Amino acid sequence: MTLESRDKKGRAEALPAQKRQEAILLHRAIHTGKKLSDYKKKVAVNGALPADIKAQKFAAEERWITLNGARMRYLYAGSGPALLLVHGLLGYSFSWRFTIPTLAQHASVYAVDLLGTGFSDRPPDLDCSFRASAQRLLRFMDATDIASCDLLGTSHGGALAMMLAALAPERIRRLILVDPVNPWSAHGKHLSVLLGNPLVTPLFLTLAPRVRILDEFYHRRMFSDSRRIPPDSLEGYRKPMRIPRSYEYGLAVLRSWNRDLRELESVLPRIAHIPTLLIWGSSDTAVDPASAQQLQQRSRDCRLIMLEGVGHLPYEEVPEEFNRAVTAFLSANSH
Repeated sequence: MTLESRDKKGRAEALPAQKRQEAILLHRAIHTGKKLSDYKKKVAVNGALPADIKAQKFAAEERWITLNGARMRYLYAGSGPALLLVHGLLGYSFSWRFTIPTLAQHASVYAVDLLGTGFSDRPPDLDCSFRASAQRLLRFMDATDIASCDLLGTSHGGALAMMLAALAPERIRRLILVDPVNPWSAHGKHLSVLLGNPLVTPLFLTLAPRVRILDEFYHRRMFSDSRRIPPDSLEGYRKPMRIPRSYEYGLAVLRSWNRDLRELESVLPRIAHIPTLLIWGSSDTAVDPASAQQLQQRSRDCRLIMLEGVGHLPYEEVPEEFNRAVTAFLSANSH
């Protein structure tokens, strides 16, 4: 693993030795699936971050709960009002490694590995519809004694965040949606039909785990500027995909994709009153940036931040800007 930060021009800078050691511990815990007690039960971290992020040390703790007989992994850090982070389709809590140190200074952060992803269990025949996944997140909140929370979701996780808020609006204080999947972006609609084809599905399940160039190509497309891809990013996302039945999860999500989008559109009026921040990369190739306007128009209290020249993963590509936007929104709208 190469540990470095980057200056404002994207040039690599070596991390100091102490930060490098701290970063190694969190890096191992986040994407090996081992308990933090294998390294340290609580890990002090302020390394592995871009140079402009001035994070205080915080304790990131790996925790597990059981939902319907399946073990679900999450990371916990910080103190204060609850903030739930929901990753995208092929992501897991690893996605938030540059975000947790900053947000943990302001909130109790819960970064989940959804069932079927990351290092959580992969139950067979898991219902991966938006509604079922959102209901599992509500059960997660019950199990962790979260009465209400701020909710941050990205991509597919953004769609789940909106569905969760629609199912239990009284439990969501504020929404932060990052390039969220939504009914007005056509990008995933055609793919869901293709991969749902009974002739294509077996071929995909055979090739996807074996042809490394496929995930390299997909991963590269998530960034607008390849110079801003963190050095640990690709391998970090690859690790849990080696667990059996990982690709089946993605197919299960796509199986009900178009039906789920129609349902999502129908429930959006239920969350129109919730203060919402939309963050989008203007060069996002996964979810159409033009669809941001449609979402914003359906809210009575929504701010849109369009990050120019940024792709689908702003929390990785420009984490300093991303963290500033999120913390400013949470501070300005604090109760």
